[in-house]
Amino acid sequence: MTTNQDSAAVSRPDALLPMPDPPERTPEELSGFNHLSITGSSHFLAMHFGKLETTLVAGEHYLAPFPTRKMAGLKFPDLMIAFDVNPEAYYRHNAYIISEQGKPPDFVLEIASRATGRADVLEKPEAYAALGIPEYWRFDETGRYHGARLEGDRLVHGAYQPIAIQELDEGILQGYSEVLNLILRWEDSRLGWYDPATGRYILTFKDQTARAHDAEAALRTEREARAASEAALKAEREARAASEAKIRALEQELERRTS
Repeated sequence: MTTNQDSAAVSRPDALLPMPDPPERTPEELSGFNHLSITGSSHFLAMHFGKLETTLVAGEHYLAPFPTRKMAGLKFPDLMIAFDVNPEAYYRHNAYIISEQGKPPDFVLEIASRATGRADVLEKPEAYAALGIPEYWRFDETGRYHGARLEGDRLVHGAYQPIAIQELDEGILQGYSEVLNLILRWEDSRLGWYDPATGRYILTFKDQTARAHDAEAALRTEREARAASEAALKAEREARAASEAKIRALEQELERRTS
């Protein structure tokens, strides 16, 4: 039941107060951080989609249908992606409030842990479907907690239908997200975001560091090649000058003998 306080907040969205932080997660629940924040996936996904003023790529804050001070039953997904919304309101209120944003997130991802795996599979599909979230994905680096390494559901007539997951010859699992136009991949226990338009993965911090090292190495090689070329040119000029000096000395000696 909606309280008077909740009703007032709905009618006056500018008066919303920030919701409290979700409960602190135990070390075994921090797999989302390992796959999203520490790799830079969230950052580079936001860069990939662009329009940062209207695109939200975030997670681990509350997802609520309307403003409320009752936290019981609310979810805080590892990753939410929403287009054509107000990210500033999300951060200001410490929550994605569907009534305020005018739509549910387009995409939600949960990453398995021992503590959350059962709820990810048995409870959250129903909850996220009820909120109208078009796609709900689950990633499990081992397959122990979700029963599968990669799964996705797409909302069809109010209920989730499984998204086809392919197993490639190399043992890579992948599924296509229509709302993101990206392929999610399980590969070597890592979560990858593959762009079918470019045929490449979206960058991670590791990729960026590798590219920076490659660029630095290429620049160093270019500088070394330029230095070697300049040294060779200098040596050629010195050899030419020595040869010309020797010729002049011989001409002077010949002139001296014939005079």
